[in-house]
Amino acid sequence: MAKTLSHSSDEELLRLMLAGDSDAFEALYDRRQGGVYRFALRMSGSAEIAEDVTHDVFIALMRDGRQFDPARGSVAGYLLGIARHRTLKRLQRERSFVSMSEDREDGGGALDEKLVADADPFADLTRSETIDLVRQAILALPEHYREVVALCSLGEMSYEQAASVIGCPVGTVRSRLNRAREILVRKLSAVKGPTANSAPNSAMAAR
Repeated sequence: MAKTLSHSSDEELLRLMLAGDSDAFEALYDRRQGGVYRFALRMSGSAEIAEDVTHDVFIALMRDGRQFDPARGSVAGYLLGIARHRTLKRLQRERSFVSMSEDREDGGGALDEKLVADADPFADLTRSETIDLVRQAILALPEHYREVVALCSLGEMSYEQAASVIGCPVGTVRSRLNRAREILVRKLSAVKGPTANSAPNSAMAAR
């Protein structure tokens, strides 16, 4: 049974789950809980919040799963949409978990375009010595920037998929991601100096 379910699509697993198949629920949970947890963790910086959100997401799926509309996106996107809503609600109540400080410099001193194009803070995620630094920089982003980073750059979703999760135009996702990238490059460059400029380009630039 488990082997058969492992080859089923998310939509098929959801259909079976809603029909009362507990094995289908377990298969869908095993497949998607990791992504939901990582998104909530990257948004909140708190393992406790991430665990609670992941639990709540799948409880909501069991209760409201019939509201899923394949015409509006994937099951994975539907789950992340619930996770986004739950995480933002938790953050509103528990601001102490995340530093929301962010300079609001919108003009004067804009980053050099070459620095933005060449410096890639996300490439540092492969280096253990800089993981904490990058995580802290991401957590310091305002929520609307942090979520596109979590979805597109770290969650490896396309702009279209992220737009479906957030409920905004694709162009908004693209502009927010570009702005978030500029802020991260500035923050990491200020701490690491020339090192930030030497990081290679990643798939994010191509996306």
